[in-house]
Amino acid sequence: MIRHPIYNILTNNDIQKILSVVRTMSEDNNEAAAALIKAVAGSVALDLIKTDDRDFTVQKKKTQSRAIRFSPREVDKMPKTFRKEFRVNGCSAHVYKMPSGKHSYCYLIRYRKNGYYIVASSTDLEEAKRKFIQKLNEADRNGGTAATCVPDKFEDFANYFFENFYKRKVVAVTYRVALNQFKNHLLPYFANMPLKKITPRLCQTLIDNTNADGKGRTVDGIFSLLNMIFKTAVKHGLITNNPMDMVFHQKHEREHGKALTKDEERKLLEETAGTPYRLMFAIALYTGLRPNEYKTARIEGNFIVANNSKRKIGKTELKKIPITPMLKPYVENITEFHFTRLEQIRNKFNKVLPGHKLYDLRTTFYTRCQECNVSPAARDEFVGHSLGALGNTYTDLSDEFLLAEGQKLNYTYGVNASPIFSVSVEASVAQSSRK
Repeated sequence: MIRHPIYNILTNNDIQKILSVVRTMSEDNNEAAAALIKAVAGSVALDLIKTDDRDFTVQKKKTQSRAIRFSPREVDKMPKTFRKEFRVNGCSAHVYKMPSGKHSYCYLIRYRKNGYYIVASSTDLEEAKRKFIQKLNEADRNGGTAATCVPDKFEDFANYFFENFYKRKVVAVTYRVALNQFKNHLLPYFANMPLKKITPRLCQTLIDNTNADGKGRTVDGIFSLLNMIFKTAVKHGLITNNPMDMVFHQKHEREHGKALTKDEERKLLEETAGTPYRLMFAIALYTGLRPNEYKTARIEGNFIVANNSKRKIGKTELKKIPITPMLKPYVENITEFHFTRLEQIRNKFNKVLPGHKLYDLRTTFYTRCQECNVSPAARDEFVGHSLGALGNTYTDLSDEFLLAEGQKLNYTYGVNASPIFSVSVEASVAQSSRK
């Protein structure tokens, strides 16, 4: 039995209280715990400390303290700053094995050198080493301080991911849809479960159950969202592997848009004659705008100009569609457009053409461009498709070219079909648009 000289400063009761507090500390307080133990133990190995009801004693048979070695594979996971030191010196950190219960121990790994002070602990040595390497990487990124502000539970981390990363990468509509999927499907299932406890099996069950409900597109969304969240958690060092890597998911085969026949095109415009909806449908039919772009449409000279909603990271890009011969009769004497809410437009469309969806008007415009031999470059410019990185860089189509290609969109609805548009209807539409 060895009596420690610190007794000259602290009483036995003091030491017992300090050690009792240290053993109940969470992993987040490793540095404070290490400091307290150092104050009590001085130069005596930390894992040789044991207390009883009578005295503070050291028993060598119980524990040990030693320098810790990392395998070459573990060293490769360390930041570049530390690799050379751990390869050459081999043992730059020390591990302390401390009693944490009647039959259990806690392993504490500590590194203090070159302005860095890294401490990690666990009841499992391999887990303690993994945490230590993780904290080395955090400290290297943060100039010597391990990151402590990143949440490690699902709901908290997902909100952190949305606010700090995802929000910057997508447009507002995409962000809103993803946030709704998170709130409606992911949050009720995972709640605020620790990230480390989320297994591939848990994720697979969620995907299978949602798929069984016939929500194919929703499954695609939540699969992608979970994958991004867990990838971000891996990059933050909160988990080792992405559980979604093991999840089986067959992507939902989406139904492609179906172009209206010319009879259906005629029917849509005839049955909405005398209402503001006719102008809205004519603009949609003869510009190929996406439904969420309708409200941004305006007339500028011989063009309809609108926002291209498929541009990300806050970039605003306009697209120009010529006022073609098919559209011209509907917009004469019109100075501005007034679209109702999308829900109202969609409901009206579904009443006239229940076998179609509103997006089919865009498909129809694309199809008519091909049927009328509009140049592919002009067609893609009209609908707002990317020409590719190289094409976007070196292609700048002139207004004259676009107007000339737009004139090709001129067709009839049948051999004996009479004109859809009349002067009286034109006046009523123009009047309705000004209201």
